[in-house]
Amino acid sequence: MQRKLYISGTQVALDSGPRIGADSTLISEHVRRPARILHIGKYYPPHVGGIETHLHYLVSHQSPMLPVEVVVANERAVTRTEVMDGARITRVASFGTWASQPVCPSLPWVLAGRSESMVHLHLPNPWAAQAYLMSGHQGKLIVTHHADTLGRAHLRRFTDPFVRQVMKRAAAIIITSKRYLESSDELVGFHDKCRIVPLGIDVEEFNVESLPEVQAIRAKYGPRLIVAVGRLVPYKGFDVLLQAMKKIDATLLLIGSGPLQKELETTIEKLGIADKAHLLGHVKDTAPYYKAAQMLVLSSVSRAESFGLVQLEAMAAGIPVVNTEIDSGVPEVSPNGVTGITVPPRDPEALAHAVRVLLDDEETRAKYGQAACVRAREEYTALRMTESTLRVYESVL
Repeated sequence: MQRKLYISGTQVALDSGPRIGADSTLISEHVRRPARILHIGKYYPPHVGGIETHLHYLVSHQSPMLPVEVVVANERAVTRTEVMDGARITRVASFGTWASQPVCPSLPWVLAGRSESMVHLHLPNPWAAQAYLMSGHQGKLIVTHHADTLGRAHLRRFTDPFVRQVMKRAAAIIITSKRYLESSDELVGFHDKCRIVPLGIDVEEFNVESLPEVQAIRAKYGPRLIVAVGRLVPYKGFDVLLQAMKKIDATLLLIGSGPLQKELETTIEKLGIADKAHLLGHVKDTAPYYKAAQMLVLSSVSRAESFGLVQLEAMAAGIPVVNTEIDSGVPEVSPNGVTGITVPPRDPEALAHAVRVLLDDEETRAKYGQAACVRAREEYTALRMTESTLRVYESVL
C-alpha cells in the first residue's frame, strides 16, 4: 500500500514499506516538514570532494519527499541551472579561487528574494556564509559544520565574524561526530544548538560483487593490495603512507588527484617503491578497488580530516580500515580493534606494522571486515542520515 507524507499540508506519495529512523522507529508521516528547502554548498558533483559527496546523498534522498534546490559555485565564469538527483541545481559563476574559496560575486543576489522555508548551509564556506547574510533570506537556518576552518589566519580575521554571526542565527547546527563537537574551537558557545548526525552512504553501491573488474585489478597488481582514496593534499598524510610502504610486502593503489601529484611521484621514485606504489588518479567507480583490496588505509595527519567518508565506502565493501588517532571523528567511525586498527598520525613505523598485521592474519582481517560491513549498514546509511536530518528540521519548525 502506498503511504503518504504531509509537508505543510501537501500530500506527497512515498514508497511502500517502513522507513527506519535514527532510533530504529518509524518516522511519523504527519509531522511538519519544510515546504521547500534550499541547500547552499561550495560545489556539487561531478566535482569531487567529501562534502560534495555528502550533499549528493542528502539531496538525492530528500528530493522524493519535498522540493529541494541547491545553490553552489560553478567552476567556470557562467551561471547555469540543471536538474540533478531530483533537485534544481544552480551553479553560480565563479572567477577563480582565493584561499580555496570560489570567488562568486553574484552569489548574494542569487540568494536574495528566495522564499524557501528552510536554508541548509554547509560549512566551512566563509564566502557563502557572508553571501547568505547579505541576501537577507528569511527562511529558518540549519548549518552543517563539517569541519573547522584551519590555518589561513589572515583570511579568518576577515571571515570569522560573519561565520559566528551565521552560527548565532542558526536554529540548529549539525555536527557529524561527537569527537569533533568536543574538540572544535568554532563551536564553543553553540553546544546547546548542536545536533549530531553522522554522514551516511548508499552502502549497496559498494557491496556489489563486480567479479570481472575485481579479477582484472588483482591480475594487474597482484593479490596483496592496499587501497587509499583521497585528494592529494598535505593533510591526507600520503607521504607517510609511502614511507611505510618501504616495509610492507604488498601493493598500494592510491586513488585521487590533487596538487601533490608531482611531489608524491617524486617521493615514490626516491624511496624506490615504484614497483609497489601506484598513483591511479581519479577513478569514477572505486567499488571494485575496495573489493579487490585487503584493506583501506586512511593516513590523515590532522583534524582537517573531520570524518573520513571513504572509511564508510570501504566498510560497506567489507574490508577493514587502518586509520589514525587524530582529534576528529575519524577513529570514531572505524574503532580500533572493532573494524580495523588505529595508529598514531605521522608514524610510518606504526602504520606499516598495522598493515602487516592485517595482511598476514587472515582471520583477524575477515573478522574486522565483517564487523565493518555490519557497522556501515547499521550506523551509516544515507537513509538513516537523511531521516535524522529531517528530525532536525522538524525540531526547529
